[in-house]
Amino acid sequence: MKKCLLPTLTITGFILMSGCTDSISTANKLLQQIQQGQTEIVERNFDPAQITRGRAIFRENCAVCHGPNAEATPNWRKPLENGRYPPPPLDGTAHAWHHSTEELKRFILKGGPPGEGRMPGWEGKLTEQEIEDILVWIKSLWPDEVYDAWYKRIEHRQ
Repeated sequence: MKKCLLPTLTITGFILMSGCTDSISTANKLLQQIQQGQTEIVERNFDPAQITRGRAIFRENCAVCHGPNAEATPNWRKPLENGRYPPPPLDGTAHAWHHSTEELKRFILKGGPPGEGRMPGWEGKLTEQEIEDILVWIKSLWPDEVYDAWYKRIEHRQ
């Protein structure tokens, strides 16, 4: 039973932290699979050098808004005076994992997400390789269960 405790707490945490109905449904299905021992966690095979580069690039360009460890700013769920929300965490505790790699790249390049963000576009400021490095570092922060759900349900739509 102890084996299921951490995944259960992780899944429960991102259910509570998420505002998206689809993610709650996905999280509930994943939680049921974990409790029944029916899911194998996807193994990550990230290049350690890419993670190191991504962390450095993130800290130089993104940390001022998202925090040095992608943890966000305090009260990131509370709207600002203009009605918009502060930058969310990217460490797996918010909804970044609801987006495919291509969507995340587009948000970085063009700014966004549309209708939500004040995030500036980084096109012409960061190279495609730098953006890929940042995204690998961010994904390396996600708990295994979050990465697994993202990989299966978003990135590869199983």
